[in-house]
Amino acid sequence: MAPYATGTTTPHTIDQITNGVEVKAPEITVLVSSRAVIENTLTPATIVIATTTGKITSVTRSIVPESSFPHGTPYVDHSPAVLLPGLVDAHVHLNEPGRTEWEGFWTGTRAAAFGGVTTVVDMPLNAIPPTTTVAGLKEKIEAAQGKCWVDVGFYGGIIPGNVGELKGLVEGGVRGFKGFMIDSGVEEFPAVSSQDISLVFEELKDSPTTVMFHAEMIPPISASVGDDVQVSLPPLEPSGPLDLYQTFLDSRPSSFEYYAILEIIALSEIAPDLPLHVVHLSAVEAIDMLREARSRGVKITAETCYHYLSLAAENIQKGDTRHKCCPPIRSQSNQDGLWDELHADDSVLKTIVSDHSPCTPNLKLLPSHVPGSLATSKATSDGSTDNTGDFFSAWGGISSVGLGLSVLWTEIARRQLPLDAALLNVVRWCCVNTALQVGLEDSKGALKEGFDGDVAVFDPAEEWEVGESTMLFRNKCSPYQGKVLKGVVRETWVRGVKVHARDSGFERKAPTGRLLLEPRTKR
Repeated sequence: MAPYATGTTTPHTIDQITNGVEVKAPEITVLVSSRAVIENTLTPATIVIATTTGKITSVTRSIVPESSFPHGTPYVDHSPAVLLPGLVDAHVHLNEPGRTEWEGFWTGTRAAAFGGVTTVVDMPLNAIPPTTTVAGLKEKIEAAQGKCWVDVGFYGGIIPGNVGELKGLVEGGVRGFKGFMIDSGVEEFPAVSSQDISLVFEELKDSPTTVMFHAEMIPPISASVGDDVQVSLPPLEPSGPLDLYQTFLDSRPSSFEYYAILEIIALSEIAPDLPLHVVHLSAVEAIDMLREARSRGVKITAETCYHYLSLAAENIQKGDTRHKCCPPIRSQSNQDGLWDELHADDSVLKTIVSDHSPCTPNLKLLPSHVPGSLATSKATSDGSTDNTGDFFSAWGGISSVGLGLSVLWTEIARRQLPLDAALLNVVRWCCVNTALQVGLEDSKGALKEGFDGDVAVFDPAEEWEVGESTMLFRNKCSPYQGKVLKGVVRETWVRGVKVHARDSGFERKAPTGRLLLEPRTKR
């Protein structure tokens, strides 16, 4: 037997007793395919995963025959599907505890597994309490016990007055910190001022962490909607009806993002070695400024989202508030600019994430003709209904966890990008770099010896329609409903355990995902 077939020199069976009879359980699982992404190369591969540790013990760039392994070893040839590292979605709102009617660990992580996401990192809001204190982190950890179908990490939050909690949160295992530079829409997570940010930078300047920002600020523009990001009054002179998307977009120009990022860069000199990150970048106008800052040695990166890369303002229909988010979905030309930047040398856009930010359908105020609208509407005192499609009153957030890989692949196909190169890019944007962003680069994001056996088996050719049965998040309200997407995740494996299969559903009765609480050691 070839040494690479087992990864060690020890026998790969475990003695077990079943009904009084000794049986042998395999100590390894083997996944093979004619196509796999291994260290930025598309190649045939054999992946051997230890069942006892969930770690990859060997990777061979060829298909090793089943006969090379001990009899009874689980062995699956997935050719011609592609073996990808499990995706690391570094921006997800799971909202538990406190707002589990919006989402929760059980439903959110099942949705992730459906789409090949094997690790999610939970944002510090909109749970109650938010993860802004050590006590809040402990509550979140307790709420997550026994509910996670994939591995879950946590971010800490920065708000005015919680600087004294930050190092304790680092020691408690948070993967980074996020703050809002504009009102978040929930009162328990207020925005930080420049003075607050200065204190945070001073406190964390030597810590192994990353500080991230919802980068929007109110510039001196008369059409501004004011401080409220998620739910806001329209401007005094709106550009059109409140149920037209363009009216909302006009009220949130790119200058909101530009001003905020300018402020982050200006304050970065307080902690020149502290990694900084802009979450959900929407406006292409900010890219040159980020590029210039990086050329001067400022340690700042940015992410963008599946919805900014696949949806365009021109196509959003009247009242369809499923598309409302902040920063907003912008024009088709803006979308094209984001794609150009993703393919640029040393792009400032290092990662692509979902920013899954769900709510209950009633908060979207969807009119009856829009999919996801409530079947019945609560009448107001004057006999009208609240479901008017008002983009200013509706909650802002896109539901998409577990749909991202197919959304991205559909857009790649539409743009007729070279598919082999695109597979490598997807792994870089959604696996390697997202793991690096949250300090998991030594265990997640790659099919590599010693890494967790997290695998997404991806069929890039199959098409499917997004419906209620394929949106596994709690509330079936998403702008992708009814769309035909390209690319199907056939199976999702987390640390060597098959969690979900497209044909047969969830393989186990109970979830086996772990909470990633080991403190970061790298920036």
